[in-house]
Amino acid sequence: MTELLDFYIDGRWIPAGSDAWQTLVDASTEEPFGTVALASDADVDAAVAAARRAFPVWAATAPETRIAFVEKMRMIHLERTEDMARAISREMGAPIDLARAAQAGSGPRHMANFIAAAKDFDFVRPLGHHAPNDRIVHEPVGVAALITPWNWPISQITLKVAAALIAGCTVVLKPSEIAPLSAIVFAEIVDAAGLPPGVFNLVNGDGAGAGNRLATHPDIDMVSFTGSTRAGISITRAAADSLKRVALELGGKGANLVFADADDKAIERGVRQCFVNSGQNCNAPSRMLVERSIYERSVETAGEIARSIAVGPSGEPGAHIGPVVSARQFERIQGLIETGIAEGARLVAGGPGRPAGFNRGYFVQPTVFADVANDMTIAREEIFGPVLSIIPIETEDEAIAIANDTPYGLTNYVQSQDGERRNRIARLLRSGMVEMNGQPRGAGSPFGGVKASGRAREGGRWGIEEFTDVKSISGWG
Repeated sequence: MTELLDFYIDGRWIPAGSDAWQTLVDASTEEPFGTVALASDADVDAAVAAARRAFPVWAATAPETRIAFVEKMRMIHLERTEDMARAISREMGAPIDLARAAQAGSGPRHMANFIAAAKDFDFVRPLGHHAPNDRIVHEPVGVAALITPWNWPISQITLKVAAALIAGCTVVLKPSEIAPLSAIVFAEIVDAAGLPPGVFNLVNGDGAGAGNRLATHPDIDMVSFTGSTRAGISITRAAADSLKRVALELGGKGANLVFADADDKAIERGVRQCFVNSGQNCNAPSRMLVERSIYERSVETAGEIARSIAVGPSGEPGAHIGPVVSARQFERIQGLIETGIAEGARLVAGGPGRPAGFNRGYFVQPTVFADVANDMTIAREEIFGPVLSIIPIETEDEAIAIANDTPYGLTNYVQSQDGERRNRIARLLRSGMVEMNGQPRGAGSPFGGVKASGRAREGGRWGIEEFTDVKSISGWG
């Protein structure tokens, strides 16, 4: 059994001061495999105090030096890719091949993008030609609390930690209590890189305990949170009394607009992208809006693709999808699938219950619904599982209206060979990101949304800016 009973505070591993703990469960077998200590207020206070002490010196450190530390962290991270992949696969159920290829690899990739952006980032720059003696200075916000989720654990950790450190902030990281193993490996990487004591600190804990203490702590200047919209609202309220900066990257209910002139692979691409990571992606294209003239053919194709997707244990190699993360998540998804059927959506593939051959583990059948109306529960709520809702559309205007008719606004998708149409629609979609014709966003592109998806921007220069305050100075000599 794995026992995670220490926190990384002030450059040292320190035993948790609390006797509270949580069981870690293998999502493929439903068997316990370890425990993680949950931080008390005193544990959090110690981590925050260490970060506060370290802040003045770290903030005054030259950006080039801060960048060099992140470069060293990246090199060590690359050396520990297999350790990171195995930790992620174990803690949240990602199939080992996905954990190696995408999950573990995301950390070094994000750090590389931050390093490139930072080398071109002007922390001190002129206001403009009209004011030659004015300067705009980007200064670190201060001590930042970083609260990260379980679905892409090291991706979110590095998106926050690397940006904050380069900006000059000191940090306290609280990863998801469901997925603490990857954060422990990351803390070991930080320690091996020789980061000054107190600049990076790690405490494990749950949202109600350690998360709330960080959000309300008087010595925390900023909270950067990725997770559910419900939790983001709670953190915002908790942070309000101390007027902290709060950066939120929350849920999504992305629409994938597929027009009759879409390429031949558009439907398959959309289905597979919806089911990546067992559908546990905030930017999943979980609503597919298909033009009526190709609707029935597209529904048939989507069902065939879903039925061809294998499901298997996280430890086995292969291109299958794994279990969802927990019993709670499994039961929620099953309930939403049942609701979809009850509300009249047409079940095309999958459905309630585990896939054939499984009587244990949090495995969900890849599920496709057709004839979905946008006011149905499965079209409104973020399911966070391998469930796709297909909605027929008649016109471009109707597609845009349906896509925007959601509380969320993270990522939308457009499939069409008409470049003018794509550009026009992209401008009208209410979301922080739009991806078209399967082309991924470029390195350093900002990740984030609008509305109930939060308004943080992570990645590249925008990610660094999130952790800075802007100071305007006149009379520069």
